[in-house]
Amino acid sequence: MKLHILGCHGPFPGAEGATSGYLIEHKGQAILMDCGSGVLGRLMKKWDPKELSGIVMSHLHFDHACDLLVLRYYLEKMGKQIKVYVPGEDQSPFRALLESSAFEVLPYPEKLTLAGLDITSFPVRHPVPCRAIRFTDGEKTLVFTGDTNNCDGLSDFAKGANVLLADGAFLESEWNEKLPHMSAAGTARLAVEAKAERLYVTHLPIHHAPETLENEAKAIFPHAQAVKPGMVISL
Repeated sequence: MKLHILGCHGPFPGAEGATSGYLIEHKGQAILMDCGSGVLGRLMKKWDPKELSGIVMSHLHFDHACDLLVLRYYLEKMGKQIKVYVPGEDQSPFRALLESSAFEVLPYPEKLTLAGLDITSFPVRHPVPCRAIRFTDGEKTLVFTGDTNNCDGLSDFAKGANVLLADGAFLESEWNEKLPHMSAAGTARLAVEAKAERLYVTHLPIHHAPETLENEAKAIFPHAQAVKPGMVISL
């Protein structure tokens, strides 16, 4: 399994950056996870979108989903429809925009298999319906927190992850319990509780150097790193 970081900024990209978007590659197949601003062009360099096994969305905030609207044009031109999995309770106008010949929009089922990976989801704490997502091939496990602040049950959902990709949008000095994201330190505490092997901090704001967030996480969980666009993480 390989995790390609297509975009990692939030809630908007920096110059030449992109917001949340990740390509998960496994045995010659691939899944797109989130598709924010600037992600489609980066995806095109890695994988033909019409050959995706499916698309899984943590949620439908624009910084995670807006490039789905232009991906729709490409898939319509190619005459291809792809399944897109979203939190089932989301009935937003954005979801309605996705309904088309390009996308079959579906709620997460209890069990899902795409590209040879077993996928489960877990509701997390965010202003709109959002899911953490777990992928496993039976040997290696990747867990993405989606956008969330501290959330009961999330450490159990992430238990034993080989790679934990976690939302650390704030420094601890800026963070409070009412915000929609964790701090970098909070992602590290989650990694400790979940007994994860490696932590990758994402949803990086452009007003902080990635190294600042990385160092805060590393002080608690040494196997922590801030992601960068173009990074490829092997499991």
